[in-house]
Amino acid sequence: MRKFIEKMRKKGLVVDVKEPCSPDDMKAAQMAAATDKILFFHNIGGARAVMNLTADRHALSLALGIDEKNLVKKLADATFDGKIVNDGKLAMKKPDLSRIPVMHFFPKDAGNYFTAGVVFSKWDGVENASIHRMLVLDDTRVAARLVEGRHTYVMHKKALVCGERLPVAMVIGAHPAVTFASCTRVPTGKELAYAAELLGGTIHVKECSNGVLVPADAEIVLEGYIGPDVTDEGPFVDITGTYDPVRRQPVIEFTGMYTKPDFIYHSILPGGDEHKVLMGCPYEPKIYRAVAGVTEVKNVVLTKGGCGYLHAVIQIKKSTQGDGKNAIMAAFAAHTSLKHVVVVDEDIDPTDPYDVEYAIATRVSGDRDIMVITGVRGSSLDPCQKEDGTNVKIGVDATMVLGHEDEFRRATW
Repeated sequence: MRKFIEKMRKKGLVVDVKEPCSPDDMKAAQMAAATDKILFFHNIGGARAVMNLTADRHALSLALGIDEKNLVKKLADATFDGKIVNDGKLAMKKPDLSRIPVMHFFPKDAGNYFTAGVVFSKWDGVENASIHRMLVLDDTRVAARLVEGRHTYVMHKKALVCGERLPVAMVIGAHPAVTFASCTRVPTGKELAYAAELLGGTIHVKECSNGVLVPADAEIVLEGYIGPDVTDEGPFVDITGTYDPVRRQPVIEFTGMYTKPDFIYHSILPGGDEHKVLMGCPYEPKIYRAVAGVTEVKNVVLTKGGCGYLHAVIQIKKSTQGDGKNAIMAAFAAHTSLKHVVVVDEDIDPTDPYDVEYAIATRVSGDRDIMVITGVRGSSLDPCQKEDGTNVKIGVDATMVLGHEDEFRRATW
């Protein structure tokens, strides 16, 4: 992570915040919301911290070493076969969360939350990695939001059925490739291998005393267990910028802690640009592969205006008139949380909202090009979700009519 920060600093993409800040006054959150650049806090609660590490596609492409124009296609070709090198045991000390500048973001949040902690968990020989928001309860415990049906949730339930606790380790301050891999739907247990692939082929890890493997260069590692205890978690702002409700969630009890002597804490602004990038970009390769099965796909973008999660713009090269609608259906199947999909031609930049709106304005006939699908599963994060868990999805085919391209194509010099 440090090497990446310095790389971005040389490009003028780091803002140094040298005046002292408090993790409790929400000023850091307000500053992060006002810029896409990396914010490097030199003194927040007596420690160093970073926000907006990968708050736009350009930063993500620099972190992964992939040209921005080819980002989605390259990620769609992943093989998840990186090499994991075990460098031995990681020495731990007594945990003390008060040493870490865990931030309070919005007035109605339940408290101070870890938002960039990658939780590595291990059960029955399989290790998973994913990000979970965690409410600090005291110096050794947090309440973790484990989304129902996701891998950590399933592993935890299996451990409880066996009368055991799930061993975990939370990593804060890893290379962005590790964070990105943990946010991506990969084959079971392949997050570390995927991170290794993104890093050039190899990742070095250390083993915690509970058997969980973590990246060797992490700034902070907290090891512990998720047992049967639950407590209230929330309210908390999620990806849509609205408050998520209070739920009964599992408690993680930390039993060990490692930090670099001069550690840099990483925090993600809830509902901010980095949150949107990490929510949306990992789904783009999955959608790309699905659409490639029905037509020639050029690019996929989950837009910031769509919370990085609910809206997709798909760029295709049509060969038949129905390709646009086929692309829409493939996208909805690949990412069930999608709410609205717009399909555009090769001459439209899917990353440019102006260009996309132009395509909708000049190439869409409502009775012919708009699909409305009712009574389908949507995202639990969408405030419009109905009481029965269903929602309405809309697909917009904003492509030119085949054989009539000259009537739609823009004049150029």
